[in-house]
Amino acid sequence: METLSNGGCMLILSCHFCKNYRFLDKAAYISSRDLSDREEEVNNPWRLCPITQVEEVKCILRLIPIWLCTIIYSVVFTQMASLFVGKGAAMKTTISNFHIPPASMSSFDILSVALFIFLYRRILDPFIGKLKNSSSKGLTELQRMGVGLIIAVMAMVSAGIVECYRLKYAQADCGGSGSSSLSIFWQVPQYALIGASEVFMYVGQLEFFNAQAPDGLKSFGSALCMSSISLGNYVSSLLVTMVMKISTVDDMAGWIPSDLNKGHLDRFYFLLAALTVIDSVIYIGCAKWYKFIKLEHKYEQTEEQPESLRV
Repeated sequence: METLSNGGCMLILSCHFCKNYRFLDKAAYISSRDLSDREEEVNNPWRLCPITQVEEVKCILRLIPIWLCTIIYSVVFTQMASLFVGKGAAMKTTISNFHIPPASMSSFDILSVALFIFLYRRILDPFIGKLKNSSSKGLTELQRMGVGLIIAVMAMVSAGIVECYRLKYAQADCGGSGSSSLSIFWQVPQYALIGASEVFMYVGQLEFFNAQAPDGLKSFGSALCMSSISLGNYVSSLLVTMVMKISTVDDMAGWIPSDLNKGHLDRFYFLLAALTVIDSVIYIGCAKWYKFIKLEHKYEQTEEQPESLRV
C-alpha cells in the first residue's frame, strides 16, 4: 500500500504485486554497494530500480502472450481488404445494368459493426450480466476476445464454402474461364461475421490493454493493439508467399493464382480457419493463466500534508 499527499488529499494506491517473473525483483534489492552509493549520494538507476518500475515491467511482460494470440486474428481481418475483393471480382457483380464494385462490399462490414455494437450493449451485455448474477456486467475483455476468435473461424469457413460454390459455378458456366455466375452478395455473410468479430476482438482488446497497462504506459497498451494489426498484414503476406511457393510445385497453378478459377482459394480460407482454431486453443490457455491486476484509487481528506512518500 502506498500513500501520497497532494493538496490536503491523500491518494491511496492499492496494488497487487505480480507473482510472475519474480527474477525481476532482483532489480529492486538493495545491496551493500547500493548503500555505499547512497552514502556518497550517487544514484545509478541501472543498478537499483524502484519497485514501481519493476512491477510495470512485469505488467507489460504478462500482456505479451495475449498480444501474440491476437496477430492471427489480424491475419483473418486483413483478408477483407485483399482476397475478399479479388474473389468478389471473379463473381457476378451486376444487378440489371448496375455494376457493384467488389471493394464496396466492405460496407456490410461497417453495417455489421454498428449493428452488433448496439446488440451487444443493449441486449447481450445486460442479459449475460443477469445470468452471471454478479455486480460485473456482461463478458470480461478476455472473454470477448475469445468470442471474436470463434466468430473469425466461422467467417473463414463461410468464405471457404462460398469459394467452393464459386468455383463450381465457374466450371459449369464457362469451363473455368471468366467470372462465375454466383452473385457477389453471397459474400455478405463473411463480411458480416468479420464485422461481428471486430466488435468482440478489437474493442475488447483495446479495453483490455488500456486497463491492464500501468498508468505511466497507457499509450503502450494502445500501441500493442495497433501493432497487432500491422503485424497481421505482414504475417498475411508471408503466409500467402509460403502457400504459393509450396503449392506451385510441378508447374501447378497454386492455391492463389492471378486467375482464381485455376486455383484453390477455398483451401487457403480453410487453412486460416484451422490456424485460428489452434490460436484460439492457445489463447484460452493464456487467458486462464492471466490474472487481472486491479489498481484501486481513492482520495481521503487529511489535515496533515506529509512532505514525502510514505510506504
